[in-house]
Amino acid sequence: MDNLITDMVLSYGLPPLKRAAGVVTRLLPIPQPLLMVGPGASARLGQAIGDFRHRRVLIVTDAVIARLGLMKPLTDALAARGTPFVVLDTIPPDAPIPEVEKGIELFERKRCDAIVAFGGGSVMDAAKAIGLATANDMNPRELVGYFKGRHGPVPLYAVPTTAGTGSEVTVAAVVSDPEHNAKLVIADTRIVPDMAALDPELMTGLPPSITAATGMDALTHAVEAYIGGWSTPYTDRMALAAVGMIYRYLPIAFSDGGNLEAREKMALASTYAGLAFTRANVGNVHAIAHQLGGRYHTPHGLANAIMLPQVLRFSAPRIAAKLAVLAVRAGIGEDGHGESVLAGRFLKSVEAMNAALGIPSHLAALAEKDIPELAKAACWEADTNYPVPRRMTQRDCEGLLRAVLAPETPATAAKVPKKRAARPSATVATEAAATKATAKKATAKKAAARTETAQKATAKKPAATKAAGKKATARKAVAPKVAAKSAAAKKTAARKATVTETAAAQTTAPEAMATTAPEIAAPAVETPPPSLPEVSAPEAAADSRATLRPTAATFTVATARRGTGATRPG
Repeated sequence: MDNLITDMVLSYGLPPLKRAAGVVTRLLPIPQPLLMVGPGASARLGQAIGDFRHRRVLIVTDAVIARLGLMKPLTDALAARGTPFVVLDTIPPDAPIPEVEKGIELFERKRCDAIVAFGGGSVMDAAKAIGLATANDMNPRELVGYFKGRHGPVPLYAVPTTAGTGSEVTVAAVVSDPEHNAKLVIADTRIVPDMAALDPELMTGLPPSITAATGMDALTHAVEAYIGGWSTPYTDRMALAAVGMIYRYLPIAFSDGGNLEAREKMALASTYAGLAFTRANVGNVHAIAHQLGGRYHTPHGLANAIMLPQVLRFSAPRIAAKLAVLAVRAGIGEDGHGESVLAGRFLKSVEAMNAALGIPSHLAALAEKDIPELAKAACWEADTNYPVPRRMTQRDCEGLLRAVLAPETPATAAKVPKKRAARPSATVATEAAATKATAKKATAKKAAARTETAQKATAKKPAATKAAGKKATARKAVAPKVAAKSAAAKKTAARKATVTETAAAQTTAPEAMATTAPEIAAPAVETPPPSLPEVSAPEAAADSRATLRPTAATFTVATARRGTGATRPG
């Protein structure tokens, strides 16, 4: 009853509050960075930063980017302009707070006065948190929430190396708290970078799996911004442009990573989606994905990609008209096909896109025992932050999570017969002992019967005693000859036994056991069913994805179209 009352209060009380917040977001001034786009953009950004004559620049990145030397064009440009810099290259995925704190200490110790974020979303979020924390002399935990700092950060510059997060244009920084397995959001319009470089040459070496996950992350940003309650004509324009570009260029970037046009278009699509959701916000997909990332360290883009089809189907009754528009912009339908038909096509196309990109439909790390707690946290995040088109109850969210639970694998099922077969061993031993006891009793009865028969025969034929005596005398005469033959046979057998033992010593242990072990008649035992063959994780994942594998009729993603025009954010 308490849950029902709480759900009713939230369902009827939150919408007016969220509508009021939506009005504020429409009026809130959100800065946009100056964008440098195209091959060599990172070097041009380095030149521009050098012109500002900063005292020292802190470059925030990760170990992989540092090892690959991707920063060289930018750092060479800084050096050419005489701008000192120091590199922090220890930021791991999810931007954990302890690593952010290391960046704060390095920034202050080296007396830096500007920050460059060079990497993916976690790197950019860490850089934003470092900048805001140092400006306000606060710990990152104290900045969680909206506008917690009094001062804006030092100048921030961004060079994204993936096309997905859109963090180079957003007001948010997501950091993780490893002590509580939670993700925390810092939101402030002043942490939007001043300048950003979208350099497709930095993305050509991305593995297909990263390209897929980050691309679906950008799609999730665009879709949730469009279907949410805070959308504006401007955010709709950005979101729809991003959807069309992602459907067109993500399959190309996935299959041909060196295609600079596809990489540049995906970088722009990610930025457009970021511009859309930084004002219109996100929704239930992100509310759930943040919990999965905090608990299992699931990459954010992958978590979004797995949950997006489930949440869209849950929300579909409230957003059919918008889903139809998305289908048209994605190039999988035309206006005359009807709203319900187009909405259904878009839902299927998202599942088909995931399958074509090798994204699983289930999350292997998800555990049933964690679902209630994950759902509770996700519902709270969505209720208190996002203008979702359809509110999730605790039960709704648990159902969405259970839909992505990994199914039982054949390898797990194969273990069951073995356990069942091991249980009757004690019963079998008891039955065997009983069988031996019965056999002994039968033998004793037969011996007694033979003795009784012999006694009767002796009483009837006393004359046979004389004949028996004569035969005994004859046997005594023959006995020495038989003994001699027996001794000779024993010597021959001993020689054969010696040869057999020598050969057995030269065999392997299993063979020796097979040669010398006595034959024992085993009791009849029911043969257990044969165990199922084990399937490796990649094979199991491929099998689970097979049902979603698209056909040419259901998923074209407009890969045949090749255009070059890109709409710049206005």
